[in-house]
Amino acid sequence: MTSLPNSVIGIGMTTLLAACGSASQQGGDPPPPAPSAEGRATLDTATSNLVPPGYGALRQDEIAIRFTFPAMQVRVLPLDESVIRLLAPDSYRALRDLQEGQRDAIATMAQRHNLRQPSLWYVSYFGIEPEARFSPLEVVITGGGRDFRPLELIPLTAGFGEQRLRQRETHSAIFVFDGAIDVSQPLTLTVEGEQNNSWGSTLRNIERERSRARSRAAAEGKP
Repeated sequence: MTSLPNSVIGIGMTTLLAACGSASQQGGDPPPPAPSAEGRATLDTATSNLVPPGYGALRQDEIAIRFTFPAMQVRVLPLDESVIRLLAPDSYRALRDLQEGQRDAIATMAQRHNLRQPSLWYVSYFGIEPEARFSPLEVVITGGGRDFRPLELIPLTAGFGEQRLRQRETHSAIFVFDGAIDVSQPLTLTVEGEQNNSWGSTLRNIERERSRARSRAAAEGKP
């Protein structure tokens, strides 16, 4: 396995602010072009999948993708807003705070890779045996006929870069992938060479909870 230096950092989501003023007759900047049909469709899909925060009831384990190896367990969790809003309020706030705490690194990374909206995933490794090694580079997400490998990651635990686990020790990081990953479609995850196709069935649970969350919000007059 290839070791990562401890200096590896950077991951994230970017916030793009557009201040669009009218162009003056004296040569002011022209307004930005209207979104393409494809861009509008993507935006409409993302918006339609959002429910108001605070109305979900799922546990993190219900949306996590799990791998079990002889020496360790791995848990992979998407941080997409359309998914984490369906978690119970405490879990949702915890994952949002996790991303907020890395806002600057996220913005820097997104600019470095020219990404409008990276795909963020929380990955944790838990040691079963007294000594276990892991390779964060061996995490691959396959969807839409493409294989996506992490562009960068930001460790959340000290010693993550050593890629070594003691028994009952946990290391975690946020992984950043190309934003073309569509979490609303079936995905295959590969960790350390082992594949997991469970996301397709998880999506059915997510859709059911999305309907329930909308009903709860509607009952309180939330759009």
